[in-house]
Amino acid sequence: MNWLRRLRHSIKLRLLAVFLLLALSVAFIFISGAQKAFSLGWREAARPLLMDYVSRLATDVAPAGTPEVQRAQAIVSRLPVITIDIAGPQVNWRSHAEAQEPRGPRKHRRGEDRNDWGDDRDWDSLLQRTSADGHTITFGLNDTAFERRPRLFGFALTALLLITALAWLYVRRLLRPLDDIRAGAMRFGAGEFGQPIALRPSRRHDELGELATTINTMGHDIEQMLEAQRALLLAISHELRSPLTRARLNTELLPDTEEVAPQREALLRDLAEMAKLISDLLESERLAGRHAALHREPTDPAGLARDVIDELANTQPAAHSIRLHAAANLPTLPLDRIRVRLLLRNLLDNALRHSADAPLPVELHIRRTGEAGQGIELEVRDHGPGVPDDQLPHLAQAFFRPDTARTRNAGGVGLGLYLCRLVAQAHGGTFAVRNAKPGLAVTVTLPGR
Repeated sequence: MNWLRRLRHSIKLRLLAVFLLLALSVAFIFISGAQKAFSLGWREAARPLLMDYVSRLATDVAPAGTPEVQRAQAIVSRLPVITIDIAGPQVNWRSHAEAQEPRGPRKHRRGEDRNDWGDDRDWDSLLQRTSADGHTITFGLNDTAFERRPRLFGFALTALLLITALAWLYVRRLLRPLDDIRAGAMRFGAGEFGQPIALRPSRRHDELGELATTINTMGHDIEQMLEAQRALLLAISHELRSPLTRARLNTELLPDTEEVAPQREALLRDLAEMAKLISDLLESERLAGRHAALHREPTDPAGLARDVIDELANTQPAAHSIRLHAAANLPTLPLDRIRVRLLLRNLLDNALRHSADAPLPVELHIRRTGEAGQGIELEVRDHGPGVPDDQLPHLAQAFFRPDTARTRNAGGVGLGLYLCRLVAQAHGGTFAVRNAKPGLAVTVTLPGR
């Protein structure tokens, strides 16, 4: 059930349940303890007093030996919790006609344990008196005087629930920083370190305030570490460009002979791969920064996709078989043409490399999306083997390669899809990967503004 699941996973609801059970337990223990204290401990001490008091009441009812109804009515008016029953040869009167029998703490009944006040005979000796002329005067408790007890119980229960609700609101206020801490931890996990966890001055020195301060310090340290790592990576990438350029020039100056040509071509390919890796690293660091600068210009998505396919076909003959499915009347979007070209090239190149032996070609779908169709959705789907489901969440992480692409010929260093995700997010869009069975489908949405 949903409420059981919520109770099991919510500290606040469990605290509320504990408060409610604690309040009911305290009320039950107090009421039952008070009842025992008043019903057992004082009875023996109150017994002679009760007998003397009943005797005085009987004397007031029958001062001359014969019960007088007027006196009995005066006593009942003065003490509404008492009932008087007079039975005898001359007077037969009952103060409360609806009362069936005098009511006391509890009379002894057949099959029950002996009453603490005594058995029926002892109870009669307590509450019954006989006048001089033979009338029996019986005193009891008026049930109607206790009709308001359920209402009082309701008031007590309402007050108990109100106190519990106030306690719950106070505990909720005390635990409110947990929501801020969770939101801050989620921001830090997403790489957003610019907004620390907010702390009220009154909460900075309690346990939750200290926890929030510790998490803020941790986030600041992680941010500094990532910035230092990013700066080091950018510096190394810049410094490596010059040696790579010189190495390429020296390689191209090697004699083009049959003995040297294979090694020369292999060296040129390795240098080109290293140069591409450095370019991807620099681009990823630019896009991963807080202020990724995009050079937007009106772009036709379908025309840009055709240009990328033609560009790939110059180096990969399999690109001629890519099927482009572009919807009619696609909107012209303000896009960074260089970054979106990089996104399409990486997606299509990745699909071609992982579906070389597939029976069907790679497909590129471009559709309208968003409100009033102002945005577009790009989907690249291959018909290859796909990847295990447990590896899908990691495909767009930097330097991650699935088990099926760990050989040098099957894949790069794991920056292609990572760059695609950064480009999509820099444009305010989304990036998603799923197993199409067969093959892999990558979906990118780009908003209209």
